[in-house]
Amino acid sequence: MQSLAGACLAGLARAITGVIPIWLGTKPSRNQRIYFANHASHGDFILLASCLEPEERARTRAVAGADYWRSNRIRRVMAEDLLRTVLVERNGVERTQDPLDIMLKALDDGQSLIFFPEGTRNMSEEPLLRFRSGLYNLAVARPGVELVPCWIENMSRVLPKGMFLPVPLLCRVIFGAPIAVEPGEDRTLFLHRARQALLDLKPTNNGAGR
Repeated sequence: MQSLAGACLAGLARAITGVIPIWLGTKPSRNQRIYFANHASHGDFILLASCLEPEERARTRAVAGADYWRSNRIRRVMAEDLLRTVLVERNGVERTQDPLDIMLKALDDGQSLIFFPEGTRNMSEEPLLRFRSGLYNLAVARPGVELVPCWIENMSRVLPKGMFLPVPLLCRVIFGAPIAVEPGEDRTLFLHRARQALLDLKPTNNGAGR
């Protein structure tokens, strides 16, 4: 059921957006990865997953906020039964499980992750919000997992906030070179470098990337 749902959603995403994956600094791989991306739409992780090869897509799970996806029965069924998302509680006061432990368990089970280091959808005019510490914590805890920056273009226009039906528009997902925490590198420096690696992929008037 989950594999079929994933394949159907990937096909639907490709049909609506004509999404073009651009592999600038890496290529499709069987290596375990954390794909970290900009976030402006609830459709972001479906679009990114649609660019992966079927085998990699089948073992890749998106990290998402439990407060949104468990807010009603339909969303809960979609997230937990169909999309296999890794749901984490973002509200520290109401939290019953450590989000890092939940994500590490998924990695230890052999899964790859789609991760949004901004922590929430970016509704501002800035290209990226400040990165939260989660990406650094994952990288330090599991240094053998590749960290691949991915810029998602146009998805916020395909599925804007508050909209249910998508608008057909062309999209791209641009995959950059993997990064890793350098020896002795602290959290602030790493997050700045990771954020810049993602910004470097943002399309310009001259084409994708830099």
